[in-house]
Amino acid sequence: MTGLKLEVEGDTVVVVTRHFAAPPEKVFRAHTDPAIVQRWMLGPDGWTMPVCLLEARPGGRIRYEWSDGQGNGFYLTGEFLELDPPHRILHVERMHLPDPTPDNRIETRFEADGAGTKMTMRMTLPDAQTRAAMLETGMEHGMEASYQRLEALEA
Repeated sequence: MTGLKLEVEGDTVVVVTRHFAAPPEKVFRAHTDPAIVQRWMLGPDGWTMPVCLLEARPGGRIRYEWSDGQGNGFYLTGEFLELDPPHRILHVERMHLPDPTPDNRIETRFEADGAGTKMTMRMTLPDAQTRAAMLETGMEHGMEASYQRLEALEA
């Protein structure tokens, strides 16, 4: 498995899995180092992340701002709850479109898998309506485009 796999559980959970050729330490760092995140977590082609604030510690803040270069953009805020390098990240995030969405609680695990890493991201939304709205954004395409960039950085 190299491509992204997205599944739903119950009414409120989205589970994303993906394999990376790099070891867990590198994949974990790529999710917690703002200089690296700013290079790969861009979504579809044509978008940039002019602001990337990551304080990778319990209680640390998260703020990402994206722009398509044509006056359109949005941002995300959140907080880190727990970090267990290089195995696990637990954080909360909310999109601002422009109003903030309800909290999305995200647990991301990084497991050694052969010569690479199996990443499992479990997103828990507050209700079925919020999850449905998130899935309707086409997030799967944007996530896979971002993860392909991450894979290229790790090569």
